Amino acid sequence: MFDESNRLTITQSARIIGVVPKTIIRWENSGKVRKAKRDWRNWRVYSSKDIDDLKKFKFSEYSVEDIKMEDFK
Repeated sequence: MFDESNRLTITQSARIIGVVPKTIIRWENSGKVRKAKRDWRNWRVYSSKDIDDLKKFKFSEYSVEDIKMEDFK
């Protein structure tokens, strides 16, 4: 996707992960994921490793036990 020297904004990262940027900010503020690095403008920037970590968290956040059968009726 991109090499380590390139960084993605929170909007680009959220699009790849399948969430809205505010979700990533909430995860960071609650301590669920590591806070993003900042660039010279103080914008959040994400590396490919950061994206992988966010994807892992997203897919581990909801386990099968959390889904109720009533949700599918």
